Amino acid sequence: MGRGRVELKRIENKINRQVTFAKRRNGLLKKAYELSVLCDAEVALIIFSNRGKLYEFCSSSSMLKTLERYQKCNYGAPEANVSTREALVMELSSQQEYLKLKARYEALQRSQRNLMGEDLGPLSSKELESLERQLDSSLKQIRSTRTQFMLDQLSELQRKEHLLSEANRSLRQRELKTWDMAGIQLKLRVTHSFNRWSVSQRYKLGISLIQYQW
Repeated sequence: MGRGRVELKRIENKINRQVTFAKRRNGLLKKAYELSVLCDAEVALIIFSNRGKLYEFCSSSSMLKTLERYQKCNYGAPEANVSTREALVMELSSQQEYLKLKARYEALQRSQRNLMGEDLGPLSSKELESLERQLDSSLKQIRSTRTQFMLDQLSELQRKEHLLSEANRSLRQRELKTWDMAGIQLKLRVTHSFNRWSVSQRYKLGISLIQYQW
């Protein structure tokens, strides 16, 4: 009894879909390699996963040369082939740039996790030493920044203290001037009043002062 025909449709389960993709991808790459070896054929295979990860196989030394050879086939007017080839080259360049940026981003993520003490298992002894030196350098920079921050705060407090001291000194000087003016005005009023007294009143005031002293 023969096997039933399997309906081709998207696998809904994410894990099963990834497992199937890995198996079929490896099988397809293997078939492409076998075809190039057994039949001496120039084979190029490009696969993108649903996450945009690139898998490729090329029997020649350059995937770009194989694609250019493909574009040289007469599938239309020469002008169209030239423009299509240029567009393909630009697309490949953009894809390569994207892959470089993606690799750099992933490297930065790994470096960040390493600095947080995560995923240290795969690192070699030299990589761990380099990470340790990087952490030491970062700690020195942090200490230097913290020390400078504290010095700046101390300088600001000293500046405010100086301003308060100057303000208090100025206030005391104004108070002394106010008291001096009040004393002068009182002395003038007493002198003026004394000058207006009669001789007998001055005499009585003198007698009173003498009796008070005795």
